[in-house]
Amino acid sequence: MKKTFQFRIYPTKNQEAILNRTLSTCRHLYNDSLGERRRQAELNELERTFGVTPWGKPEWIDYYDQKLELTATKTSVQKEVYSQVLQDVIKRVDRSFKNLYRGSGYPRFQGRNRYNSFTYPQSGFGLEDGKINLSKIGSIRIILHREIEGTIKTCTIKRDIDQWYVSFSVEIDDTVPVEIKTQIGIDVGLIDLITLSNGEQIKPPKYLRASEKRLAREQIHLSKKKKRSKNRNKQRIVVAKVHRRIRYQRKDFNQKLSTNLVNQYDHVVFEKLQIQNMLKNHCLAKSIVDASWSQLINLTLYKAEYAVKIVELVNPNGTSQTCICGYKVPKDLSIRVHECPSCGLVLPRDQVSAIIIKNRSTAGIAGIQARPSNLNREPMKREATLLVGW
Repeated sequence: MKKTFQFRIYPTKNQEAILNRTLSTCRHLYNDSLGERRRQAELNELERTFGVTPWGKPEWIDYYDQKLELTATKTSVQKEVYSQVLQDVIKRVDRSFKNLYRGSGYPRFQGRNRYNSFTYPQSGFGLEDGKINLSKIGSIRIILHREIEGTIKTCTIKRDIDQWYVSFSVEIDDTVPVEIKTQIGIDVGLIDLITLSNGEQIKPPKYLRASEKRLAREQIHLSKKKKRSKNRNKQRIVVAKVHRRIRYQRKDFNQKLSTNLVNQYDHVVFEKLQIQNMLKNHCLAKSIVDASWSQLINLTLYKAEYAVKIVELVNPNGTSQTCICGYKVPKDLSIRVHECPSCGLVLPRDQVSAIIIKNRSTAGIAGIQARPSNLNREPMKREATLLVGW
């Protein structure tokens, strides 16, 4: 099983300049590698369309071809960066193209403010006396606020505006499964962030809505600054910090909420929502993003896996238009009370939906010992990770 521990690091001004230069080198390599693949894809399209190209017969470029080319044509600037970091950049390009065939968008070129991390995949890093030693960079002060479990596999350095973090991906031994005794169904919403099948409700914190006035004011100041000026860049950082504060508030709330859910219940059942499709509704998109349902579900998923409990995602079709008895009860969003003409049930509509979600579970409850990795992991396209340090 894999987990990720995240800690704050405090580089000096010289070290921060080296880190920024490393990010710049990795970004240029990423864009060059992506551009090479795109050009090769265009040649293949010409050959497929017209049968022949003036440059000869093209072939697909893969990760190993680009890695060999990097070794043969490494520039003096690239030699200042640890070799495995550069290889991981090419691996990142390769992953982007593989994700393209899994439904993600076409890989895009990275601007100077979009490429914010690089990874030591195997070696070149170490911890010693409250500092992290990074090859070609130096020893940087780190705050280890908790002990790292397991064996460290990779080390990722990330820039968040004016702050720096290090993430250690570790491998730990699997724990013993627990007996599933308690089960809960959860319906997510906008009026109530979550409604549990036992009737408990939790209101959404609406951090984005609470900070809208400040965010609008800072963005107005940004729009008045002269383009490509130092003052505009300073104001851009101010706006980014407002967004970061909202992001941290939302994640802190979801971390605590998901921890409480996993601690209280052995089996948690959510709907398998297509949130990206729901965001196409422009009347509700901002509220859906502010609620951050996907973040809550993913946090609950990995914490349940670490605790060897179950998080199940079930089909959401008709959960708000059906009674517990199975009778169809159509109703608009404005109707908040469920009244069944067949069985006479009267309950809040969200609680009825949560009960139906719970009843759609296929894992059962009594005497089950199961790992969440065996249940409905399709929506989570990445490995479960535990982010510590927020």
